[in-house]
Amino acid sequence: MTPRLWRIAIVVILGAIMSVLDTTIVNVALDTLSKDLNTPLDGIQWVITGYMLALAAVIPVTGWAAARFGARRLYVVSLILFTAGSALCGFAWSAQSLIAARVLQGLGGGMLLPIGQMILVRAAGPKNMARVMSAIGVPIILAPVFGPTLGGLLLDNAGWQWIFFVNLPIGIAAVIAAMRLLPRDVADPVKAGKLDATGLALVATGLVGITYGLAESGTAGSLLADQVMVPFLLGIGLVATFVVRALRIDNPLLDVRLYANKAFAAASVTMTALGAALFGAMVLMPLYFQLVRGEDAVHTGLLLAPQGIGAAMAMALSGRVTERFGGGLTSLIGGTITIVATIPFVLIEANTSFVVISAAMIVRGFGIGMSMMPSMTAAYSVLRPDQINDATPQLNVLQRVGGSIGTAILTVVLQSGISGLATPSAAGVADAFGTTYYWVLGISLVALLPTIVLTTIERRAKASTEPLPAEVALEAVA
Repeated sequence: MTPRLWRIAIVVILGAIMSVLDTTIVNVALDTLSKDLNTPLDGIQWVITGYMLALAAVIPVTGWAAARFGARRLYVVSLILFTAGSALCGFAWSAQSLIAARVLQGLGGGMLLPIGQMILVRAAGPKNMARVMSAIGVPIILAPVFGPTLGGLLLDNAGWQWIFFVNLPIGIAAVIAAMRLLPRDVADPVKAGKLDATGLALVATGLVGITYGLAESGTAGSLLADQVMVPFLLGIGLVATFVVRALRIDNPLLDVRLYANKAFAAASVTMTALGAALFGAMVLMPLYFQLVRGEDAVHTGLLLAPQGIGAAMAMALSGRVTERFGGGLTSLIGGTITIVATIPFVLIEANTSFVVISAAMIVRGFGIGMSMMPSMTAAYSVLRPDQINDATPQLNVLQRVGGSIGTAILTVVLQSGISGLATPSAAGVADAFGTTYYWVLGISLVALLPTIVLTTIERRAKASTEPLPAEVALEAVA
């Protein structure tokens, strides 16, 4: 990659780190926040849920907004919103003020990743696509791994306020860097057209309903509880209405016709399932270390580091492998590694060696790193430049919804397994984790299937564009 492209990538990575990190860094502080702000856990949980709902609501409009106001300008505004929200979170005096500040933070954070990807994909072009996607994958995969560790260290040594204040120097640096380094683009109100307000209302409300319903499954203890199913099904209905409407009008908020492209559709399914496998399974190991092995938040975070190491190794390699073999085959290889590396967790016990667990986590992190960004690279590679604004929000939504679905399913399965124990013991709870990892294995298999389709499509496309051998070409001319 050129030095100019690296500078753009660094700016985008700074924004992505803040956005993704804040999905997990607060998790370790819920108990402390509940006590300090005199709010029960089911109320303080909205510190996480409010952020997630704001992310879900704002992502669909980013494509239109980037065309209407300019991607660079919108990225800077998003950074300022996120940084200001972080400051307000640190100064919060009550649960209500903290939740409101988290919503503001989420509105900025929800736009950072998709707009950053738009800027980076356009600047990279087809030649450098694989390298830049592996670069942007670093915060997507590593930030959730190291978020709890950083959160635990700040909580123990500085206070919960610094979980939010830590974003301020990064945010200020990112704003300055964005204004100096990001390429200037021209807003095109005519091309953007009129905002599809009805479509935005349908899809944003639908995604909020889906996200809220899934988030409630942990409290309800069942995916079939009314407080889960009612908002979830309502959300599904609103999104389905949006899709039907989008197919019938000329300028919908999001172009759902992109899924008529089999390669893009296969890559999208892979992204959704990998989001479920990555973010869902990320809930399990911290709980295992705390509930079964009795580790505190800081040590739990350090024990999760091997997965980040494996993912980092994959990121360094995936760009070159994708350039040589294609995103489909690279994702297929990564998915297969992920499945094999999940088997040790199915067999996990209360006294399983930390060395064995760490080794399995390194391999599993490597597999996930080799799967996720190559599949996104494959999705972008089949698009025209004018389709990027529509595709980027959709890929981000699918990844986040997949993560919410995976988290909800695995949390309920684990909770049911533990609550079903007659006499809870470390061995019994460990068995419940092993059973839950069978579900992780199933989700990983679902993610593997579309990579096979993607590999086949890419090979056919390559075969159709390869020049004929000289002797065959001569015969054809004769």
